[in-house]
Amino acid sequence: MKLNNLADRRQLGTTSKVPKWAVAYKYPPEEKTARILDIEVSVGRTGRITPTAVFEPVRLCGTMVSRATLHNQDFIDQLDVGIGDYVKVYKSGEIIPKIREVVKEQRDSSVQRFHLPEFCPVCGTKTVREKDTADMKCPSPNCPSQVERRIINFVSRDAMDIKGFGTVYIEELVRRGFINTIADIFVLKEHRTQMIEEGIIGKEKNTDKLLDAIEGAKQRDACQLLTGFGIPNVGKAAAKAVMKQFGTIEKLADAGMEQLMEVPDIGEVSARCIRNFFKDVSNQEMIRRLEAEGVNMTHIRQEGDSDRLAGMTFVITGTLPNMERKQAAQLIEQNGGKVSGSVSKKTTYLLAGENAGSKLTKAQTLGVDVIDEERLLEMIRN
Repeated sequence: MKLNNLADRRQLGTTSKVPKWAVAYKYPPEEKTARILDIEVSVGRTGRITPTAVFEPVRLCGTMVSRATLHNQDFIDQLDVGIGDYVKVYKSGEIIPKIREVVKEQRDSSVQRFHLPEFCPVCGTKTVREKDTADMKCPSPNCPSQVERRIINFVSRDAMDIKGFGTVYIEELVRRGFINTIADIFVLKEHRTQMIEEGIIGKEKNTDKLLDAIEGAKQRDACQLLTGFGIPNVGKAAAKAVMKQFGTIEKLADAGMEQLMEVPDIGEVSARCIRNFFKDVSNQEMIRRLEAEGVNMTHIRQEGDSDRLAGMTFVITGTLPNMERKQAAQLIEQNGGKVSGSVSKKTTYLLAGENAGSKLTKAQTLGVDVIDEERLLEMIRN
């Protein structure tokens, strides 16, 4: 529900996140009761151990669900859930399965309390609890599960974009010892004959197709390589900003905290994560191997790149006349600007097309300059 009177809207104003003149209500989420059959644990890319509840399948919002994350031991203890308990399950936002509470009235003596393992379920290394967090982690960088997920992240579309390198192939190559680090991907060509004989990827044609894709990935921009490293708190956007500032992986590796924090949107936490990554001896060796195999370590400036929009933050809304929003975002970033998903006092311009909605209203309330596609192109040309 919202106020139609624009003067009233301006008088009420907005918070940093929402307009005060509009409110949205949802119907209560559908809930079902299900019995916990098991609690499984998995090890992620960073070594974080995540418990997942496996329960009797129930139908929610049109689909069957049978699993929901339990996050960490603190969450399990707070929920007071055990194997054999009956729980109320719902979908958050009608998408993500979650457990709301335990139905204590249906609990019996067969319920088993659950505690995260003291040793990694994959490699057997003793787990540790990170300071000031609720997360239990496997500290071994050679844990096969961590290796698999690092490789999956490295070859993904947002990183090195190695097409055809699916999860099944990665798991099999790690299991058989062909891949232990990211650098091993680029020496798989040395095992071509063995891979064909054992049918890991398939016949000769499929194997060569994957090896060609790996070879082609050597020419990717260094910002994609940095994204693929999976450094905590350094995603795709941050990697682009960092590589634009330093130009090469070598210069980035030598950068100090102050230099890193000069990069837009890189704070102390992200800067420390980058420093820790490049100080690690095993990572230094991995980078040397990648360089020896001919992997590009330099940011590739695209034709038309400029700094005309440097220091400016844009938000895009509505339907633009001649380009899609994604194209507009790429054009802004290519010329040094930043694209954000929400309007705030830090927004420099709102790029608005037809059918612009609440973002336009908020921009007007905050006094943010509103421009159209033509004006954006003028700013880039001049």
